[in-house]
Amino acid sequence: MSEAAVAPADGVTFGAVAEVLIIGGGAAGIVAALAAAAAGAEPVVVERDAVPRGSTALSAGLIPAGGTRWQRDAGIKDDAERFAADIRRKAKGEVDEAVLDAVTRGIASTLEWLADAHGLSFSVVTDFLYPGHSAHRMHGLASRSGAELIDRLRAAVERAGVAVLTEAVARTLFIDDDGTVRGIGVVRPDGSEERIGCRALVLACNGYGGNRALVRRHIPELAEAVWFGHDGNRGEAVLWGEALGAELAHLSGHQGHGSVAHPHGILITWAAMMQGGVQVNAQGERFSDESEGYSEQAARVLAQPGGFAWGVFDERIAGIARQFEDFRAAEVAGAEVRAGSVEALAEAMKVPAAALATSLAERGAPDRFGRDWTGVAPLVPPYCAVRVTGALFHTQGGLAIRDDARVRRASGGVFPNLFAAGGAAAGLSGSRAAGYLSGNGLLTAVALGAIAGRESARLSRAV
Repeated sequence: MSEAAVAPADGVTFGAVAEVLIIGGGAAGIVAALAAAAAGAEPVVVERDAVPRGSTALSAGLIPAGGTRWQRDAGIKDDAERFAADIRRKAKGEVDEAVLDAVTRGIASTLEWLADAHGLSFSVVTDFLYPGHSAHRMHGLASRSGAELIDRLRAAVERAGVAVLTEAVARTLFIDDDGTVRGIGVVRPDGSEERIGCRALVLACNGYGGNRALVRRHIPELAEAVWFGHDGNRGEAVLWGEALGAELAHLSGHQGHGSVAHPHGILITWAAMMQGGVQVNAQGERFSDESEGYSEQAARVLAQPGGFAWGVFDERIAGIARQFEDFRAAEVAGAEVRAGSVEALAEAMKVPAAALATSLAERGAPDRFGRDWTGVAPLVPPYCAVRVTGALFHTQGGLAIRDDARVRRASGGVFPNLFAAGGAAAGLSGSRAAGYLSGNGLLTAVALGAIAGRESARLSRAV
């Protein structure tokens, strides 16, 4: 039986009533709580774990935004329209234009608000471009890690005095006949149940990547992939949406990643590829255009013999990658192979030396895979290599929303007081892995979290 259920609210009593109730304590949920509090409401966050972290903690912690003060300070010309065009292009037009406009226009001011009101010191990654971005617009904290991002957001919500109920798994939505959510039922670790009422509900419980049955149904090509997201991503938002008659969109959309160190389970930044690295299979042969994007690369890597590949780069590139905490951790864990010649590297990787030499020497404008090597420095010794596999990071499909984060009904209109943000909502990546533009996950978590928080607070205060 599914853990996610919908039940009539008639006759149900609640132990407490929140103005804004938020399910999920990742970036989307915490930003929603901060925004709701700033708008004058008293939000309550319900989180299944003992410490709110979610998938945010497993990410690189980078949030794309166009037209920020940090970009201006660095002399970077960018704006919301250019950012939106990049998202639209990557997703092949499979985006809701109203939501796209709200997110790309709102994210810059949201990051600046988080910096000014809550002390998050963002800076822009300027030494390489992520796939599909036409400007340097990835914003992160000093460590370039999602763990630092969620830790700082959690500290902010604690300072704001927002109630966060941990170790509380949301199971049931209690609904009136008109679709108004009156409250939720949560289960504690000891099996006891509590009921919490609400004036407005924000679903910020991410996607369904941790639910293998839903992954097999909607993303069969990654059914056996390493799951690199949070195990709490059980798909409650999708299941509740199906039961409620909500509109669902792009359920096959997802973010994969073709560069997770294996068996170490540590993310290797795609900067290693974008700066001139390549991926080769067990025969030492390249098999794709690595510059297209890390999301679509997940299935390509899994399709290689043994389901793995080698990311090959050099010391120059490793120096750039070391700005990321995850990469430094991978080096400490011994995931990296190093050698002073192609022959020695091939021996360490156990691949044919001739094939590897051909793969490293291949250049073109474009080459046979379509990669344009113009202006990209060739690899030189000492060489580095990391054995990697493909992984599923999070799903991008979910509840269809308006630009105010209100959840749409499949029959038309919206639910009276139901909002969605982050992975619970349909994202901006369309229906395919290739539609994912780097950073789309945290973009919609933070931007839609802020929108959902403000709008739910406005609604709850008007009741």
